[in-house]
Amino acid sequence: MAVLNGVVMASEVQRHLIKGETGIEPIRQSALTVLRPVLTTALVAAVGFIPMATSNSAGAEVQRPLATVVIGGIVSSTLLGLMVLPVLLHLLVGRKAEEEAA
Repeated sequence: MAVLNGVVMASEVQRHLIKGETGIEPIRQSALTVLRPVLTTALVAAVGFIPMATSNSAGAEVQRPLATVVIGGIVSSTLLGLMVLPVLLHLLVGRKAEEEAA
């Protein structure tokens, strides 16, 4: 899911760059465009694991820790994908633009 969210972000940035946009604007617009789909996907997945994380039935001693880890991974990868990935893409796009200008 984290990789798919990253691919969605990168393809959106590429779409803006193909249009000829420069600077930080393509990154900002891409982040705003993919915000809702990424948050929706993460929320649905995390909510789906809540019954496993709160279960007390037979087998819960295995399910509960697994569900907790998965929910934590979903939350952390979503936050990193929405906060860190745009910064990294900006650095990479900026470096590539400098190389093309030289």
